[in-house]
Amino acid sequence: MKLKTTLTTAVLLLSFNACVKKQPPTEQQSFFDNLKSLCGQVFTGASTFPDDPAHDFAGKLLVADFASCDERQVRIKFAVGEDHSRTWVVTESNQGLLLKHDHRHADGTPDEVTNYGGWANDQGTVWRQHFVADKQTAELIPAASTNVWMLQFNPSSKVLTYDLKRHNLPRYQAKLEPKK
Repeated sequence: MKLKTTLTTAVLLLSFNACVKKQPPTEQQSFFDNLKSLCGQVFTGASTFPDDPAHDFAGKLLVADFASCDERQVRIKFAVGEDHSRTWVVTESNQGLLLKHDHRHADGTPDEVTNYGGWANDQGTVWRQHFVADKQTAELIPAASTNVWMLQFNPSSKVLTYDLKRHNLPRYQAKLEPKK
C-alpha cells in the first residue's frame, strides 16, 4: 500500500509540474543572457561625457573586454589607456542583477576603493539596465550614494554604452564599438 501511495504521489507531482507553465524570463534575465552573448568580444571607444580635457579619462582609448562569462557572472575588463585596473562584474542572483566595480593594483591586490556598485532597478529593458548604488557603496564612497550606473548594448548599431549619473545628473559616459 505504501508503494502504491508513493507512486501515486510521484505521478501526481510529475503531472502537476508538466501543467505548470514556465515563467518567461524577466527583463533582467534577458539582459544578462544578451550580455553573456557578447563574451569573447572586445569593444573600444572613448569618453563622450564630460568633454573636459582635464578629466582622467579624456583622450584615452577605452577598452571593454568581455573576458569571462559563466552561468551566473559576466566579467568585463575595462582599460583606460594603459591602466588595466578595472573590471565590471555583473552577477545574476535570485535578488536580480548586481553590478560591481572591481579595482586592482598591478600586483592583483584589491584597491582601497573597490567592489562598489549596486542592484538593477525595474527601469531596465532586455538591452539596458540601471544599477542603483547599494548600501556597501554608500558606506565606501558616501558621495556616490545616489549613483546610478547604466549599461546598454544596442544590437543594431553594436554600440556598448556605460553611463553614470549622480544626483540624477550626468557624471560620466563612454561609448564603445566592436574592435576591428
